[in-house]
Amino acid sequence: MRFLTAGESHGRGLVTIIEGFPKGVSLSEEDINIELSRRRQGYGRGKRMSIESEKCEIYSGLRNGKTIGSPISIVLPNVDWQKEQSPIYIPRPGHADLPGAIKYHTNDIRDIWERASARETACRVIAGAVAKKFLKELNIKIISFTRAIGPIRLELDIDIRNSDIEKLIDDSPVRCPDNKTSEDMIRIIDEAIEKGDTLGGIFELVVLNIPPGIGTYMHWDKRLDGLIAQAIMSIPSVKGVEIGSGFYSSENFGSNVLDIIKYNKNHSPWSFYRETNFAGGIEGGMTNGEPIVVRGAVKPVPTLRNPLPSIDLISKEETKAIVLRSDVCIVPSAGVIGEAMLAWVLADKIIEEFGGNTIEEIKSRFSQYLEYVRSL
Repeated sequence: MRFLTAGESHGRGLVTIIEGFPKGVSLSEEDINIELSRRRQGYGRGKRMSIESEKCEIYSGLRNGKTIGSPISIVLPNVDWQKEQSPIYIPRPGHADLPGAIKYHTNDIRDIWERASARETACRVIAGAVAKKFLKELNIKIISFTRAIGPIRLELDIDIRNSDIEKLIDDSPVRCPDNKTSEDMIRIIDEAIEKGDTLGGIFELVVLNIPPGIGTYMHWDKRLDGLIAQAIMSIPSVKGVEIGSGFYSSENFGSNVLDIIKYNKNHSPWSFYRETNFAGGIEGGMTNGEPIVVRGAVKPVPTLRNPLPSIDLISKEETKAIVLRSDVCIVPSAGVIGEAMLAWVLADKIIEEFGGNTIEEIKSRFSQYLEYVRSL
C-alpha cells in the first residue's frame, strides 16, 4: 500500500489518495470524520481548530459502503482558505521556512509553510482511519495517550488493557489518563500561554493483539522497528522516537532490561510470553507477541506569540519572527496522528506478508497464522 497527499494549509482543501487497499472493508465518511475530530482536540490548540469543520468526502474507491480494491480518493475542504495570500519574508526558528526558501530559490516563505504546515497531518489521519478499519477486521487495536508535556511527566505505569483506559484518556483535555498529571499539564500550558511561549512533550502509542513474527530481520529497510521509527519521525515537530524503554535500557545492565522468556501452554494469548516489555514488543525487527510500545518526542511549536529573533530575507536585517495564529501545544493531537501513522505501517506490513486482494483472503491467512502460533 501507499498513500499520497496534496494540498496547502490555506488552499482550497487537502486530498488523500490511497492505493493498494484490499476489497471488502466497510468504510464510511463518518469513520474518518471521527478520527479527524480527535485530531482537532487537545488543550493548547489554536483557534483554527474551532474554525475547520473537518468533514471529508470520499470521491472514489467505495461502493455500497465497502472498498472495491481501486484507489481511494478523499477530499477534506479547508474552511479557512485564502485566494490571495500576502508574501512573508521573515522565517521562524525551528520551522522549515529558511531551509525551504533556500532549497526552492525564493524569498517568499509563504510557498514553504503552506505545504510544510502541520495542516497536512489531517491527510495522515485520513489514511490512518482507513488503515484502522482494516486492523479492526483482525482485532488489532492502537491506543495513544500523552506521556509528558514540558517537564510534567506521567510516571505511573498504565494498564493499557484496562477497559476504562480509553474513556480516561478521552475525558482528559490533554489526553492523559491520570487526573493529577492532567491538571499539572494544563497548568504548565497556561503558563506558556501567558508568556507567549510554546511547549512540546511526549506521546505514547500502544498496539494490542498483534501476534509475534510480523516484520523481518532479513533486510534493513524491511525491519518493522525501522519502518515505525521513520513513520513517526515524519510527523512535523517530532524530533525523537523510542521503541519500548530504549533510552532507559541504554543506561542499564542487560540483566535488568532484557525481557526473560516464559512458557505456559495455557497462557493467553500466546504460550511464549514475557513478564516485562522493555523491548516494546519488537525484537530483531519483528513483533514478539507483547504489545508494541512507541513514543514520539515533540518539540515546541515554532510560532510564538512572543516571537524569537530572526532575519528579514529581503533586507538581511535582524528582526522578530512573524506572529500568526498558532497552537501553543500540539502533543495531545500528535498522539492521534501517531496512531494513524502506526496503523498505516502495520496494515501495510500485514497486507504485504499475508497477501490477498480481498479482506476475506487476508483474514483467512491471518487466522491460519494465529492458529499456528497458538499451537506452539
